[in-house]
Amino acid sequence: MSTFAKRERLLLADLLETAGPDAPTLCEGWRTRDLAAHVVVRERRPDTVGGQLIKQLAPRLQKVMEEYTAKPYEELIQLIRTGPPRFSPFQLKQIDEAANTVEFYVHAEDVRRAQPDWTPRELDPVFQETLWSRLERTARLLGRGVPTGLVLRRPNGQTVVAHRGAPVVTVTGEPSELLLFAFGRQGAARVEVEGDQDAVTKLSQSRKLGI
Repeated sequence: MSTFAKRERLLLADLLETAGPDAPTLCEGWRTRDLAAHVVVRERRPDTVGGQLIKQLAPRLQKVMEEYTAKPYEELIQLIRTGPPRFSPFQLKQIDEAANTVEFYVHAEDVRRAQPDWTPRELDPVFQETLWSRLERTARLLGRGVPTGLVLRRPNGQTVVAHRGAPVVTVTGEPSELLLFAFGRQGAARVEVEGDQDAVTKLSQSRKLGI
């Protein structure tokens, strides 16, 4: 069974450690310290998860985030490396793979691609297939609310509809790049975008992609 989540976790921790606490990321308004705190809070403070979706609970999430952001950066990195607490559902390999493979991949690229000298990673075919499978299942959620029709297409011709509508914009790239695009990292994703120029412009300016 694959262990992509563990691999991406350790890579993310290494990238954060190398970058230091004040490096930029692709997450708007977040430096590496903020991103590290987010990863730790997500795993260790499930009582705050509602703050990402429910406005009334957001202040509690913000307070906890501030508490963790204030911790020593080295401690945050170590907490990411060691993973969730003993009795966390994330300790189960199946849940870890389902919940964290994409999470850690995207955040690792958030760190890598915010640097001026980044280059694309060479990802093995099995990992690309895993990312494509996740994208197929979540494309509609990620693409909800965008102002155009949106089709995501692999170089081999496989497609998934992220949003039904007209005119249609088609985005072509490897699964890893399409996933980053769908998670709102349009400017950093290595993809080709085709369609009516006005629609392409609207999509590029949209802040609706991603969760």
